[in-house]
Amino acid sequence: MKYLLDTNICIHLFRGKFNLNEKFKQINIEDCAISEITLAELMFGAENSTNPKKNYKIIDDFSEQVKILPIFNAIPTYAKEKARLRKKGIMISDFDLLIGSTAIANELIMITENVKEFERISKIEIVNWVKR
Repeated sequence: MKYLLDTNICIHLFRGKFNLNEKFKQINIEDCAISEITLAELMFGAENSTNPKKNYKIIDDFSEQVKILPIFNAIPTYAKEKARLRKKGIMISDFDLLIGSTAIANELIMITENVKEFERISKIEIVNWVKR
């Protein structure tokens, strides 16, 4: 595995935006993972949508192609980073911090459009595949 996909990247891919389908043809989908937090966010989005059945099917199909990583190994990084960010007064959401910590704990590149949020986390490598 090389990449941890943030929720926004998954949503853009599902919607066919920003030529992400082409990007995924260039890389091996088996080199991608998502956090179980991302899976929870995607499932909430499906549940909250006008067509939950269709969106759950998209998520299920996608989940079969990528590895879903638990957050357990990321918890020490999360705790250290949350304390550091709080002291600096530059907090980020707990979900984003858990996702970013999962990338660090698994030595993966964080793929996100939300660079400003994730770049607050120390020792994280970030790439944005979205070109607006």
